[in-house]
Amino acid sequence: MKTSGNTILLTGGTSGIGRALAERFHADGNTVIVTGRRQPLLDQMAAQGMIAHALDMTDAAAIRDFAARITTEHPALNVVLHNAGIMLAEDVAADFLQTAEDTVATNLLGPIRLTAALMPHLLAQPAATLLTVSSGLAFVPLTRTPTYSATKAAIHSWSQSLRHQLRDTSVEVLEIAPPAVQTDLMPGHATDPNAMPLAEFIDEVIQILSQDPIPPLVGVERLGFLSQAEAEGRYDAAFAALNP
Repeated sequence: MKTSGNTILLTGGTSGIGRALAERFHADGNTVIVTGRRQPLLDQMAAQGMIAHALDMTDAAAIRDFAARITTEHPALNVVLHNAGIMLAEDVAADFLQTAEDTVATNLLGPIRLTAALMPHLLAQPAATLLTVSSGLAFVPLTRTPTYSATKAAIHSWSQSLRHQLRDTSVEVLEIAPPAVQTDLMPGHATDPNAMPLAEFIDEVIQILSQDPIPPLVGVERLGFLSQAEAEGRYDAAFAALNP
């Protein structure tokens, strides 16, 4: 992946990690297209010089229509970053099914549907990059958010399979796996002293993306507490630390 001169589509780009990455990519000389559901935030991104489109990642038909439109309007599109996601607490002894279904639709089916719609275009590019966003919770779940954790584990697995299947094509597949980061993804996260400051996370991610070659798993140093827990024989301790 080049550091500049790309045309980048970034879903969920109006807040948190998505917005911070969109702003950094834009500042680094890329054409950035962001999607989201909140029009006032999309308007803010457009005011900064980015291209902003409303998109509901749970709507399969809307995703197909959007993919057709965006590849027509931006034939140079060569990077897709699947960032859109929701993280909601669930009580599995109560009525949690709707929350679980919405989480799967947004976090897992959304990226799958958009990738399927864009794949012919990406394969036709001389070089293209698919970036998924999983989580440290793909490696050790947070039991308060069981479906979120499960979707991120699925994204981690799916990314590996995509990478292997596309290994002889022009499309590279990278996975960004954030640890806990200070954003508004859930109440209290933005002020959690144990979470990584957003600016520090973005700086480290951009540094990794500037490497040659880029590692398939774009993991900041803090990710190791979760991503290496099983290999280092401390999975139970990491699970207990997350889920006291």
